[in-house]
Amino acid sequence: MRIGEVTTPVALQDALVRGRTGASLLPDLLVEARRVASNITAGWHGRRRRGIGENFWQFRPYVEGEAVSRIDWRRSARDDHVYIRDREWEAAHTVWLWADRSPSMLYRSRQAEVSKEERALVLVLALAELLARSGERIAWPGLMGPVSGRDAAERLTGHLIHADAGAPRPDMSAIRQFNDAVIVSDFLDAGETMRWLTPLTRAGARAHLIEVADPAEESFPYTGRTEFRDPETGEKLTAGRAEVMAEDYRRLYLARREELMAWCRKLGWSYTVNHTDRPASEALVRVQMAMAEGMDSPP
Repeated sequence: MRIGEVTTPVALQDALVRGRTGASLLPDLLVEARRVASNITAGWHGRRRRGIGENFWQFRPYVEGEAVSRIDWRRSARDDHVYIRDREWEAAHTVWLWADRSPSMLYRSRQAEVSKEERALVLVLALAELLARSGERIAWPGLMGPVSGRDAAERLTGHLIHADAGAPRPDMSAIRQFNDAVIVSDFLDAGETMRWLTPLTRAGARAHLIEVADPAEESFPYTGRTEFRDPETGEKLTAGRAEVMAEDYRRLYLARREELMAWCRKLGWSYTVNHTDRPASEALVRVQMAMAEGMDSPP
């Protein structure tokens, strides 16, 4: 049964206009990202543990064989025990962030208040804010090398304002062993995503994928005569009865997600889904938990 016809591709919206619009929105998205980050600051911390450093960590009982110079005599004088004054070891970790800004990310249905691109940028900037507060280094492949400091998220925003929103997926070769990478996209092409990120497995990096999904993409609520347009190519599909396509569409859509999830599990990576009608904070909390699992790895 024929369900529609494909028409010739149409031109996409002007890239320069889109770039200017995106640049004007980024300061507002940074404000929103900071609001989201402030709501979930508790629980975020850097890679801090006992070791060589400047800050006090804890007092603990002296163990025979340890250097006498490390004894804190003032604390030991309070009772009959001898105490060591441990300092805090701080090792800044490098986390690479990237948000997909391809045309498919512009989609926003009536069920969502923001587009997928807006949500992706808020997630990345909120992560940058949280990680910077924790003393970690953040970076964006092909755009900004690892930086640290409380203003790291603001510096990243400045780079994004002048970046090409429609740039292709970046080269990930700068990401090193023990680095983390947080990739935010709709991941509509599972095969291409896996080919692109496979070099990270050889580098020994850990990746955390956040799929941003519009609720309408998942539920496919369309009925009757409906025109669909591929945002990447401009190709159109006019369906006479869209509801006929619904079951097959949902099956394929979810199968793509399951394939990526299974691939990530095999690699020890995390995969999180964030719908644009749900709070961004939900995804950030899950990613934080996934990143915390690797905190004991060497820096």
